[in-house]
Order: sequence, then structure tokens, then C-alpha cells
Amino acid sequence: MLSADLLLAFSLFALAASITPGPNNTMLLASGAAFGFRRTLPHMLGVASGFFLTVLSIGLGLGAVFRSFPELYVWLRYLGTAYLLYLAWRMAASTPSGSGGQGRIGAGPLGFLDAAAFQWINPKSWTMAVAALSAYTPTDNHLAYVVILSSVWTLIVLPCVALWTGCGSLIRPVLDDPSRRRRFNRAMALLLVASLYPMWR
Repeated sequence: MLSADLLLAFSLFALAASITPGPNNTMLLASGAAFGFRRTLPHMLGVASGFFLTVLSIGLGLGAVFRSFPELYVWLRYLGTAYLLYLAWRMAASTPSGSGGQGRIGAGPLGFLDAAAFQWINPKSWTMAVAALSAYTPTDNHLAYVVILSSVWTLIVLPCVALWTGCGSLIRPVLDDPSRRRRFNRAMALLLVASLYPMWR
């Protein structure tokens, strides 16, 4: 059985990793502000589901592949960086439109499958998952522990992404003014670019 102390330590690590700013949370904040909480739900669920599959895959052996072939992680960082820069450009270039002056980032909020797939090229997700599973997964009954830890982390991710999305939706009324909306979109784009720093330092 997974000890209570180990589960608590893992949960605290997962909470700290999930609640802090990063590409997912920055995009969810921007999406909540642009489209509201309800329309961002598929994005939120996609992040949680994609992260569950990422952690599970790493725990079941994919992490060992990356340790054996570190050049794969380098290519993953390039791919993730290119996609994040593209998203940042979309945020910065978006213009206010629609009723009430609400801005749109691209054609609409990120969908479930897109958000889930993004976790596979998000270097932060891989780094966090590899570090956590290496430190907190016991060697005996490995499969059961990996499934438990992946599930626990997903349950922690859900309220964290909901908090960031909710914060975005709360500031929607403040962004009715087109000029404020443009400044907000550009600030979100800069934060998204800044979130790349830990991946490359």
C-alpha cells in the first residue's frame, strides 16, 4: 500500500507544480477572459486528461525511453517552443470583436483533443512527471502505484486549472473596452513567451 506520508508528499509536489504559472495556466487564464468559464471547460478537461495519459505513459516506461535517448527531449522542447510561440502570436495579434467588445483568440477556445494533445509536446508536463515519478514511485507493485499517482495528480490538476480559468472569467467585464482587451491579450502573449524560460535555462 502507498503510505500516507508518501501520498501527502506527492500531493504537495503535484499541487505546487499544477498551481504555479506555466503554459497551460496562462492559456486557460486568457481563454477564461476571452470566452468565459463554460466555453473553456473542454480545454480544462483536455489538460487534465492529457496530463493523466502523459504521467501514466511515463510511469509505464516512456520516461525510460527519454532517459535512454535524451535527444528526443531536445526535439520535444523545440516542438513545444514553436507551438507556444505560435499561440503567443495568436494572442498578441487577436483583436476585440463580438458582442460586448469581447476579444477572440483565434476562432474559438482550444478544444478537448487539442488541449490533451498539447500535453505531449509541453516540456513542463514531461519534466514534472518524470521528476515526480522518479522520486515518489515505489519499486514494488509499480503498475498499481503509477495508476494511483497519475489519478491523484489529475484530481489535483482539475481544481488548479479551474481556478486559473475562473480568474480569467472574473475579469471579463473589465475587458469590455477594446484597448484594455488588446493590452491584456498582449500581456498574456508575453507571459506565455516568458513561460518558456524554465524550459531552456
